[in-house]
Amino acid sequence: MQKEKKIRVMIAKPGLDGHDRGAKYIARALRDAGMEVIYTGIRQTPEQIANSALQEDVDIVGLSLLSGAHNFLFPKVSELLKKKGGEDILLFGGGVIPEEDIAFLKSKGFKAIFTPGTPAQAVVDFIHKTLNNG
Repeated sequence: MQKEKKIRVMIAKPGLDGHDRGAKYIARALRDAGMEVIYTGIRQTPEQIANSALQEDVDIVGLSLLSGAHNFLFPKVSELLKKKGGEDILLFGGGVIPEEDIAFLKSKGFKAIFTPGTPAQAVVDFIHKTLNNG
């Protein structure tokens, strides 16, 4: 009997943002939902995030940012993943992101942006639905 492959998710905190309570909360919820979760820690560069995602062979990268630099850092991660051969890695983001920035981030390859107050189950459901595993 073949064991079903677990979804591999990387949660990363790009830039100088040092607040990671939300990222850890989501990482824990994804783990509790049966996913393999890699948490990179705070203050990661886009290059470090892209390299880690490829080295860890993840299915999904979730970025969390509260500092306001999402319109620069999120697209940079997306660009680097595409450049390095990770265009098939699903991207989502979360944090304090104004409604007016969400369409821009989606145009840069992010399938979803979760704002404060989003239930963790919504992120779990999004991942299962998007990867057709749920």
